[in-house]
Amino acid sequence: MCGIVAIYAYRENAAPVSETELILIRDGMIRRGPDGCGAWLSADGRIGFGHRRLAVIDPGDGGAQPMADDSGDLRITFNGEIYNFRELRRGLEQAGHRFRSNSDTEVLLQLYRRYGTDMLPMLRGMFAFALWDGARQRLLVARDPLGIKPVYLADDGGSIRIASQVKALAAGKAVDGALSPAGCVSFFLLGYVAEPFTFHRAIRALPAGHFLFVDRNGPGAPQRYFSIAATLQAAEAEARDVAARDRAPLLRSALSDAVTAHLVADVPVGVFLSAGLDSSCITALARDATTGVLRTMTLGFGEYAGTAKDEVPLAQELARRFAAEHRTTWIRRDDFEEHLDDILATMDQPTIDGVNTYFVSAAARRAGVKVALSGLGGDELFGGYAGFAQIPWLARRLSPLRAVPLLGRGFRIIASPLIGAAISPKYAGLLEYGTSVEDAYLLRRSLFMPWELPQLLDPDLVRAGWRELRPLTSLRETVGGLSGDRARVAALEMSWYMRCQLLRDADWAGMAHSVEIRTPFVDVELLRRLAPLIVGEQPPSKQEMAQAMPAPLLPAVLARRKTGFVTPVRDWLIQTAGRAYRGRGLRGWSEFVFARFSPQAA
Repeated sequence: MCGIVAIYAYRENAAPVSETELILIRDGMIRRGPDGCGAWLSADGRIGFGHRRLAVIDPGDGGAQPMADDSGDLRITFNGEIYNFRELRRGLEQAGHRFRSNSDTEVLLQLYRRYGTDMLPMLRGMFAFALWDGARQRLLVARDPLGIKPVYLADDGGSIRIASQVKALAAGKAVDGALSPAGCVSFFLLGYVAEPFTFHRAIRALPAGHFLFVDRNGPGAPQRYFSIAATLQAAEAEARDVAARDRAPLLRSALSDAVTAHLVADVPVGVFLSAGLDSSCITALARDATTGVLRTMTLGFGEYAGTAKDEVPLAQELARRFAAEHRTTWIRRDDFEEHLDDILATMDQPTIDGVNTYFVSAAARRAGVKVALSGLGGDELFGGYAGFAQIPWLARRLSPLRAVPLLGRGFRIIASPLIGAAISPKYAGLLEYGTSVEDAYLLRRSLFMPWELPQLLDPDLVRAGWRELRPLTSLRETVGGLSGDRARVAALEMSWYMRCQLLRDADWAGMAHSVEIRTPFVDVELLRRLAPLIVGEQPPSKQEMAQAMPAPLLPAVLARRKTGFVTPVRDWLIQTAGRAYRGRGLRGWSEFVFARFSPQAA
């Protein structure tokens, strides 16, 4: 995993690329790539690339970046891993292409030369890259289908700046620091900043599954090459039920293939192992696909030791079953307080989550593991969240109220002042926000409700941010064309909570310790193969997934009720927030983070 930067002065009257700025942005991402760095500036000073390297594939000099092809016309700075690069390389070699390295980066250059942007649907992996096409004098920026790896852009009308981190772009000191109303509203509404927004008005994320070109006329509109909703909609259109006898073999084959693909590396790969079904299944499949020592890591919390919430004993038993080299790391509130400043410094965008991933990534690094597999994404694929049942249930029962929207709003206005601290304010919004799957999803996933936002932020900022964010419209666009409730909830969870919080948290928290976190459940080929099941009348559950494993899991794991990843971190957050915010619960922590992340505060 790496950090990329590109600056392109596309207008003739724009100042040439500043090497000083390029290096400032690049080295603002040093933890993403402590193994090496590189920079390139064109002879005319109009385009510059920078790269920080975490060497995972072809770790020698052959994989160094920025990389050029033999002609020198094509150059790339690339963050990510292409798991099927060897198969793609073989096809290119058969077509006459020659290679001088064993890296997946060079494969991208050769693929672009042969196929242009038609190469993007061929890629299996997580990636974000900038590629300069000197012959056409244009810059290509692309991001992986599911949004595992981030890439941010800041365009001032004459130059465009691109990087893997928002904070890195800000570190270059050339990006306008004005606060984004949509970013602020999104954080308090959802607990994360929804894409494409950031806290900086001038910085936006390139949407997942999109690419764009920048030429002398400036950046074009992002062009989509992959959509979660379109993939599920295609499966709905096929209306093909999978026979009961074929379900387990299909699940086993698809999951095994995904895990095997994610083990491709030239450095040791480990697994984050809890007592849950997702990480247990990944560990079981990784054990089957690995000939060497399998390393596993578990995070234990001192407050939970010896209680029913302690996952450590069962995780250790699982590790013994899979003959893994296992490490348990214990953390307590004192550890959290000691690392709080570093957590906030390495957190690229504000979030109310991710702290547990920060500590388990630290444990992986101490164990000598550079790459770790995570069970992230299993709940989204296999309906593991309670909302998969609750959201459609609520929407079906309240859908008649859509015909009388004033009734729901009136009930909320009357009820919200009467609801005490012991009852969630969400109950006041049931009749207003529970009448469709998309609205009910917002009701369930919201950190604070829309009508609470003016109490947290300036009302004028809230109005401006809400208009720009368009949350209800954006949620409906996310599920456009889908008819089944399960498919709609899956598309919402993958496109919002998973992408904008879970995957982003895995990125910054892993990179804080120079650890590459890979997510086999978040895999474009796995999604395509399982889509007919996901949209079917009987979607697979996590229990069905677990029972499809080549060898049975421990009975205690199969019987364990889903509790989520229970940690005392939320209590730590609330108790450790700055003095002015203490004793104010999650609101206090959110305001504390907001104050630390505001561009003006920085």
